Amino acid sequence: MLNPVTAIFEDRLRNLLPAAAFKEDIAPYMSEPRGRRSGHGIVVAPATTEEVAALVKACAEASVGIIPYGGGTGLVGGQLSDEGPKPVVLSLERMNKIRAVYPTENVLVCDAGVILADVQKAAEDVDRLFPLSLASEGSARIGGVLSTNAGGVNVLRYGNARALCLGLEVVRPDGTIWHGLTRLRKDNTGYDLRDLMIGAEGTLGIITGAALKLSPRPVGIGAALMAVPSPQAALDLLAFAGARIGDGISAFEIMHRQGMDFLAEVGPQQREPLDEIPEWSVLIDVGLPEGLSPEAALEGLFEAGFEQELVTDGVIAQSRAQRQELWDIRENIPEANRRIGSVSSHDVALPLSMIPEFIEKAGAALAALGDFRVNCFGHLGDGNLHYNVFPASGRSRADYDGQATDVKRTVHDLVAQMEGSVSAEHGIGRLKVVDLEKYGDPAKLAMLRAVKDALDPKGIMNPGAVLAPPR
Repeated sequence: MLNPVTAIFEDRLRNLLPAAAFKEDIAPYMSEPRGRRSGHGIVVAPATTEEVAALVKACAEASVGIIPYGGGTGLVGGQLSDEGPKPVVLSLERMNKIRAVYPTENVLVCDAGVILADVQKAAEDVDRLFPLSLASEGSARIGGVLSTNAGGVNVLRYGNARALCLGLEVVRPDGTIWHGLTRLRKDNTGYDLRDLMIGAEGTLGIITGAALKLSPRPVGIGAALMAVPSPQAALDLLAFAGARIGDGISAFEIMHRQGMDFLAEVGPQQREPLDEIPEWSVLIDVGLPEGLSPEAALEGLFEAGFEQELVTDGVIAQSRAQRQELWDIRENIPEANRRIGSVSSHDVALPLSMIPEFIEKAGAALAALGDFRVNCFGHLGDGNLHYNVFPASGRSRADYDGQATDVKRTVHDLVAQMEGSVSAEHGIGRLKVVDLEKYGDPAKLAMLRAVKDALDPKGIMNPGAVLAPPR
């Protein structure tokens, strides 16, 4: 049983931590990017791991819940809650130091509150690459990125956040510190606690520091937008590109024309690179070592793909500025989606070969429910689709009151039938707790609960996130 933050308990925290740790204006921490959920609590921002430990220990002793807060960019409600006793919202924003960079090891060590873009810049300063790239990289913080095992556009080549982390420093639910900030690539000494904490969404402890893997910077980078006849052609082109370019492919994104239509309708305004907006297109990004031309590689792929009838049109960036213009199209689609306002949004993963069939069946199933527009786009290279359902033209989200649940169930049921996941890269948070209960393997759920109970017996760590409260 959790207890609420009381005036007496808050005074106790103020005696433990400096005044700078306490946020008086808490409004920015009590809403999420889509404005669909709100939170409550006091907001405390420790500046050191020791301060985090003191805060967590006090909460454990008083059985007060803690909600970790990174950059606040999560889309599944993992960073806020307005249910249950008033919690402590623990912001990482003041833990924002790059602790060390080891270029010869390709390792960077930082506080968990460092913004992702600042990690990228610190890597660039030593001629290295931290390849994790998200639309929210200007505000997302490393602790949140790791806690949700974030993906982004470069998973095809570099993997999720989990693959980019060597070691962690974590404050456990009792306030003790796990000093696991290793830079080793081989450490076969028991259970991999790092992997346990990554993706746990703050339900097992507070990540306060991380040792991150860097990579050499590709000398030649390039991008191309290619129109394809169908999702199946896109999938075939992905395999074809892999055979020709190999590991040089950094990203392979699929986009339906609905996304570009939304950009034209509500912005952000983009210059359309092709004469006609294709029904389906792919954005291919490559990074090659010295001596290899990305433009030549993409031109060869286009010509060969055209001969195979996998490509019907395309444009190849001839400069970094043109490459960015192509990426601006892809990266601005989520903002256009937000401006339109979805009936129901879905972050799903599927076996690659099942994606064309899923797109066909999901479209037919939704058409049987009502009049919708579907914007299907995402990371085809790793099987992650953002399959978002919107009101028909001229109608608003309010016109579909009561249908969102049916839409989500229709999409998620089909994903489950095709052995996919209803959460590819956004996590479970609080929004998808019921989905995890419904679609999760019972044995997996039992193990998740056993781990949670063992590490956080009082249930203070991000209560209500990932796992439903015990019945």
